[in-house]
Amino acid sequence: MQNKELKFRNGNFRVMQVADTQESANVAIDTIRFISAALESEKPDLVVLTGDQIKGYSSSFQGKNGKENVKNALKALVAPFEQKGVPFAVTFGNHDRDSALTNDEQFEIYKESPMFVYADAARDDDKGTYCLEVKDDNGETKRLIYLFDSHAKADDGGYSAVQDYQLEWYRGVRDSYANPLPSIAFQHIPTPEFFDVIKQVKRFTPKSVRAYGNHKNEWYVLDPHNCGLRDFMGETPAAPFKNTGEIDAFLEKKEVEGLFVGHDHNNSFVADYKGIKLGYTQGCGFNVYGPGHNRGVRIFDLNENGGFETKTVTFGELFDKKDITNKLKFALYTYAPTSVSGVVTAVKEAAVVAAGAGAIALAIRNLKKK
Repeated sequence: MQNKELKFRNGNFRVMQVADTQESANVAIDTIRFISAALESEKPDLVVLTGDQIKGYSSSFQGKNGKENVKNALKALVAPFEQKGVPFAVTFGNHDRDSALTNDEQFEIYKESPMFVYADAARDDDKGTYCLEVKDDNGETKRLIYLFDSHAKADDGGYSAVQDYQLEWYRGVRDSYANPLPSIAFQHIPTPEFFDVIKQVKRFTPKSVRAYGNHKNEWYVLDPHNCGLRDFMGETPAAPFKNTGEIDAFLEKKEVEGLFVGHDHNNSFVADYKGIKLGYTQGCGFNVYGPGHNRGVRIFDLNENGGFETKTVTFGELFDKKDITNKLKFALYTYAPTSVSGVVTAVKEAAVVAAGAGAIALAIRNLKKK
């Protein structure tokens, strides 16, 4: 059962995806300012938060005051939606569950907001996986919006993925309608197919980025034939090592027109994979690493009869580039490493370079002695 009705306006329904606010107890002023400005500028009919709303691992979300700090941070994040009267839906990322409150407990906090939209969950212990209906003026369901909780870390050292029970639930929802309805899906962690829509290149190719995990020491760029001019990729997909078949399930009846994720804050692109759009939305939080003034949100215009258009709106487009509240923190988070693997590799390579330089210097000194 869906708690609020969502309806098309003149055949269009506008969704705004907010990815990776990843806030601490002291929610960044610029995060809230940007979200509020984007709501005012784009006037969405629904906002979808696709996980890592908080950095649950933060010490402020642990210990004696952890639970209260989580509650206050979540209420600060949804305040712009309440002030503007915009409905919002939520799924979870890998860091939400790191806090003193479980995802289910956080879900109950979201339910305190009059603007929160949700539906029956895939399972009692998975409140972040559900499906929203969007109806026309006659009350007929015309579109579906799926939210999947893509979980956290996997036992193999990579990230988790949408599980078999979720795919069974999805098929059940899909097949409960007389005809498959045009749909769009949102989750936090990308699927392995996101590697199939970018281009592997030689090491140190201009604008290339290094991969880790099961793609360790491979280098990638965006495929110019499969991406837009404004698209960018500052890190490779942190996708699961194991493919659980989510995209294959979507391809069975091809009613899912796109899967959009967050997770990798420095990525913003849309590419075609066998007729499905695979897309990233960059992070928009200012208390975590991100793509500088290109922190943004993604807008979707869903057509009542199928098909959609999408674009991003960035902080740099809505504000003067000098208009940053905490410039030092902004600079640090703009150039911060994106992963522990990246830091470890950089340190190791720096050590190798330093050792090599030392060996060369020693050899030169020895030659001079001869």
